[in-house]
Parts: sequence; structure tokens; C-alpha cells
Amino acid sequence: MKQIYTLFQVLIFMLSINSAYCQGTGKLIPFASGLNSVVCIVNAGDSRLFVVDQHGYINIVNQDGTVISPFFLDIHSRVVYGGERGLLGIAFHPQHQTNGYFYVNYIGNGDSTHISRFSIRADNPDLADPQSELKLLTIFQPYENHNGGDLNFGPDGYLYFGLGDGGSAGDPGNRAQNPKEYLGKMLRIDVDHGNPYAIPMTNPFYNSSTALGEIWALGLRNPWRFSFDRLTGDLWIGDVGQDAIEEIDFQPAGDPGGENYGWRCYEGNQVYNNSLCNPNALYIFPVYTYPHGPECSITGGYVYRGSPSSPYYGYYFFADYCSDRIWTLHQALGSWVKEDFGQFPGNSFSTFGEDASGQLYIGGVGSGNIFRIDDQTTEIKALSKSDDLNIIQFPPGNKIQIESNPAKHSVMNISVYDIKGITYFQTNTVESNPEFDLSFLPPGTYFLSVMWNGKKYVRKLILLN
Repeated sequence: MKQIYTLFQVLIFMLSINSAYCQGTGKLIPFASGLNSVVCIVNAGDSRLFVVDQHGYINIVNQDGTVISPFFLDIHSRVVYGGERGLLGIAFHPQHQTNGYFYVNYIGNGDSTHISRFSIRADNPDLADPQSELKLLTIFQPYENHNGGDLNFGPDGYLYFGLGDGGSAGDPGNRAQNPKEYLGKMLRIDVDHGNPYAIPMTNPFYNSSTALGEIWALGLRNPWRFSFDRLTGDLWIGDVGQDAIEEIDFQPAGDPGGENYGWRCYEGNQVYNNSLCNPNALYIFPVYTYPHGPECSITGGYVYRGSPSSPYYGYYFFADYCSDRIWTLHQALGSWVKEDFGQFPGNSFSTFGEDASGQLYIGGVGSGNIFRIDDQTTEIKALSKSDDLNIIQFPPGNKIQIESNPAKHSVMNISVYDIKGITYFQTNTVESNPEFDLSFLPPGTYFLSVMWNGKKYVRKLILLN
């Protein structure tokens, strides 16, 4: 994330908590307000959301949007705050309900990144013990910016955390490409073994004499929010660019690690500084990039895994801190497709969050507000027999016809996707009663999406042999 300052210090919360804050094709529903410097939102497997205040506090927000007092954790006296420094991330241990452990990433004394473990108080699950800190790793930051800050447990049970390149501009120390440096990397450690941790034997540089064993991937500039798809285990990284390009990096589940995402040799998929670059290195380019303009700093998000019937199921949500615009990204017919969700000024979106059921939230560091992503907007409704559209599924169920009202004839965008959100069929047509055959798809459950006359309709399909 770029410097965490904004001209919009106060967003007038004009809408009631039950109304929708909407602009563009998607909607945000106000969830909680009055928070301060929101930089991270996570869940602990129950109805609560844990919200990180960059100054050094962690709040609990109930499912009705009310904020619990006092703070869940207060370590502001240990946190160096300012610009991109502060308390930046939290992750709960997969067995936290029995061991009470959670982990934080903050900038502390000496402008160093601290990866620390804390414990929840045994007598009150809404309070942490600030004296229980166990420091796992301390890494000096040569500059005040590009600290990364996110940390998450992967589906393998290991703790991942992202670090920026150390700051300044252009990675002057070439740290992101240096395998002997922690900075500019994604790291992976085993917090259940070792003292205070162990390096997993499956790490790509385990026992290497030329690289740090904790490194999972390298070549990152400032990974500001990364996440794992809760269904597939895929890893998504939003990496903030230098002056021209923002990028999204993708690592499929089961990958052995060791990827080099290119910085500072590349910014996005364009050459930035090829001095000291290894000519034999295999660089992994982003799955999506966008240029600077009104946008300037990506905020990585999550793949939506709430209701399978939602038109956003399987779509990756991300935003831009500078423009407050939100997009989705999904795969269709082998290509990545971006769709505009909408622009919501005055927030400085700094983080997404996911609750225990897979519902998505987004928070603004400037506004202090948290919104829920509306996964069923008013422009989306179930596709069934109506005055406008009627779907006919011929036996045995693989031939589809869509009947439309001739008086409202216009271009119809049709797509079919599975429960993972992968699109297998897509077409645009001006026919009034288009037909298509899905017999090439294996039997299973799919969703038919029709965009027509400014509205989006969705219907479940059951395809048989």
C-alpha cells in the first residue's frame, strides 16, 4: 500500500446500516463504522470479525456490526506508527480454539518487522493477553515504506507472511531478487515445531546454501494483502507497483513454491531495471495488471466462496486504494476476465475480509467504515419463467433455449460456469430465442448467467449424461 494518508479523513455515513451504498454494477452494504485506520479484517471461525487498527489495536466486531469494548488486543506502545508502519496483520492458528494462539505482524522498535505469537485469555475469549508475546522473527526494515504486513495460514497448516522490498523507490538494494534477504519475499514457516519455529522440509530452499530456507517465493515489491481460496487452496497476491503498473500474482494449489515474480527486473510484465538480473531466471508474470492513472495502489482481496448460487461465486475481488474502485477477476474459456464492481469514493480501501461463512467485507483506512459485499445485488435475480425471459432445458438436459420478449430485443450475454466459478461457455447474441448445446460438459451442477437489458439473471443447471 502507498503512504497511508488521505484527503478524506471523514466519510459522512449517510446511509443507515440496513441500506445499500451503491454505485456502478455492484453494491456495498454498510456494516460497521467509527473504526480507526482499518488495515486488516479476519475471522476466528465464529461470528466475530477481528479488525486491525494500524496504531496498534485490534477490535472485535459482532455480526450485527457493533464494536466490542475494550480492545481485543492493545500493543500500541510497542508499535511504531506512521505512513506504512504500524500493526499490519493478524492470523489465527488453525487450532486456536484449543491452543488460544494467534499471530500478528507489526513494525516495532528499530523500524523492524516483528512476527509474534499471542494467546487469548483463558477466562475471556474476547480478550488477548498482551504479556503473552512470543517473537518468532524480527527483520530490520531499511526504509519506512513497503513493509507488506499480511499473514495467513495456508491449507497446509503453515504460516505464510509477505514482506515488501524494504522501501524507498526502485528497490535500491536489489533485495527482492536476493535469496539471502527476507525482504521482497513470501515466507513460509512451521509454527508447531522448532523453537520458536521450524522450516518446512517441503520449502523450495530447505537446507539451501544459497537461499534462506524460509523463502516460499521471491521478487515481490510490496504484497499488500494476499489470500488463499478457501475451496481450492490457490494463492492470490496483490503486489503494489512502482510508478506505472499494479499486479495480481497467482499460485495454484499444490505448487511446490520457489516462484520469482520479477521485481525489480520487472514491474508487472514490463522491464523495470534489468541490471543485476539473472538472464537464466524463470520469471512468473502476473495473471492481471492495470496501469496507473486514477488508480495507483492495489489492495488484494479474496475469492468469493459464500453462496454457490451467487453470480460472484468463484470471482476474485480486489480494489485500488487511490480510486476506491472495486473489480472482480475470474477465468473464462482459459482467459482472465475483469469486471467492474463499482467505485465508492471517500474510503481509501485498504483491506478485504472474509467471515466464517465466506461472506466478503471491505474496509477503508481513511473512512473507518467496513462494508459487506452484496453478493446478490438488486440487478441480479433468479432466472425463471417471467414476462421477459424463459429458459427451456430440453431432456436429457444439455440443450438450452432462452426465450425473450421480442419487444425488449437487445444483445444478450450468456455464460455457464461451475461451482468453482470457472466459465466453460460464453457467447453474445442478438437472437431473440437463442439455443445452445452443453453436451460437451461433464455431468454436474452449473450456473447459467444471462446479462440482458441492463439486468443480470442467474439459474442453476443440472446437466445429466
